[in-house]
Amino acid sequence: MNTTYRETAYTNGYEFTQGSGYELPEYPFVAPPELKSGKAQRHPVVIVGAGITGLTMACCLAKLGIAAVLLDEDNTVGVKGAASRGICYTQKSLEIFQRLGVYERIAAKGIQWSVGRTFAGKDEVYSFDLREQSNFGLSAQPPFINIQQFYIEGYLVERIYGLGHVDMRWKSRVTGFKQHNGYASLTVETPAGSYQLEAVHVIDASGSHTPFHGWCGATMTSRRGDDRWCIADVRFKNHPPKERHTWIEAPFNGNRAVWQHLMADDVWRIDYQMEPNADPEVVSREDVVRERLRQQFGPDVDYEIVWVGPYAYRSQCLDRLRIGSVFFMGDTAKIVSPFGARGGNTGVADADNLAWKLAAVLKGRAPASLLDSYHDERHEAATQNVQVTNRTARFLRPADGMERTFRSAAISLARQYPFARSLINTGRMAMANSYTHSRICDRTGGLSVQNVGFRWADNSRGTVNDLLEWADGDLLVLVFGDMSAAASQRLRQLASQAPVRCVQVMGTDSHAQAREHVRDPQGHLQGACHVFGHAWALVRPDGYLAATGESVDADLIQAIEQAIGLKS
Repeated sequence: MNTTYRETAYTNGYEFTQGSGYELPEYPFVAPPELKSGKAQRHPVVIVGAGITGLTMACCLAKLGIAAVLLDEDNTVGVKGAASRGICYTQKSLEIFQRLGVYERIAAKGIQWSVGRTFAGKDEVYSFDLREQSNFGLSAQPPFINIQQFYIEGYLVERIYGLGHVDMRWKSRVTGFKQHNGYASLTVETPAGSYQLEAVHVIDASGSHTPFHGWCGATMTSRRGDDRWCIADVRFKNHPPKERHTWIEAPFNGNRAVWQHLMADDVWRIDYQMEPNADPEVVSREDVVRERLRQQFGPDVDYEIVWVGPYAYRSQCLDRLRIGSVFFMGDTAKIVSPFGARGGNTGVADADNLAWKLAAVLKGRAPASLLDSYHDERHEAATQNVQVTNRTARFLRPADGMERTFRSAAISLARQYPFARSLINTGRMAMANSYTHSRICDRTGGLSVQNVGFRWADNSRGTVNDLLEWADGDLLVLVFGDMSAAASQRLRQLASQAPVRCVQVMGTDSHAQAREHVRDPQGHLQGACHVFGHAWALVRPDGYLAATGESVDADLIQAIEQAIGLKS
């Protein structure tokens, strides 16, 4: 199917209607078989929520050939009346989207950027270029792409329809839920009536207001702040620089913070920090927003308002990301402030983390205990992201006393001394989280492997994602350097007995000792795997290291057993 996005005016009451926005695609409701038969069918996986997290999960499973049902109470992507939501997508998310087959469309539509500048008043007090940082520079994907979230969701919907395996059920609201021994039952309300279905595994990606928290008795740690903001999505005739600009103290916004980002369609996202007691209806009124834009860009600025709306921050993290048959991911698992792009991106990573594990279990390649590692890894990531964004929130909205004194001192020092610029915290940009508490990663594992390039045996170019695609859901053993005859024999036995694929990685002139081999003339693949010299790296289907080692011996066998949940 071919999704089109036509400009239109919004009509709901959340924001004014004078701006032009987007008409989102609509998908048809199709009566499911349970409505016709009256019998509850049992499905291996049911995903609730077709936002960016649920759609990524569905697409990951479809790519791995796993049947699933996706339920969403709406019949479109995005949020009706909300133009953008998430806009900033990290390199790790882009690498995932490349594996799923939607990256090229994202790259063609979105805006790449790597430079960020931070100002206090008129003074630049901090800047960075992510392309100059080694943890971003070698991937086939850029550090960040800005694009409205609903575009990515639309691309994922089309890809899922093309892949098959996933039954996408629109206008389907889950109104009841019950856990049983080994499965769950759900009541689903549709325009054609209600029905029951059963699921061995339920993925809750339905958002922060999910009823599954109550149904499952989930507990959480939460914090609600008093920070108030107003978003303005604006299309200018004369473009500002294609950089991320932030102001800690913007003289054109009452010395409060401002964010400025370019998205697709030449639309700029501008976030204005408001007073703590600001009235949401007042700050998002058209005349107020236009005056704010005049203050920032001058009285002669020529622009068109696409969308505007107020919002406030809160942080929340569940204590357990799995309760019985239910796995929580995305905003149902945690809510973070949007500083540093750690919201939707972590939901994408949640989905990528769980999908290969579910596929391995459902295909009989791994025991069910493998699924317990989802909480280990993604709860650690969630707590890290909540902590990082809370620190940024406190820097931008400091409490009177020590917090405000520290911020004032940091800004004053940063104006004069380069060493102090790292103290300026307007959002530590998101990167792939490391897993240090995972039961399926060795102490040498838990790090993300960048999608770097290498040479195939025929000297054509390839990337890590190509190797993961070739492995088709199995673990990937990369052996760097020469191999002994005994090592070659062990690897052949491993490949015949365990869910692994083995590849020798050589320099430019080395002689291949394995049928499956690639060349790494610049050492990028070895560097991405965080190993040196003669070594091996065990890479998971989600592009994370399970373990590394030196010799092809019992340590590798134990690492494989651990990575698929056979030992902890």
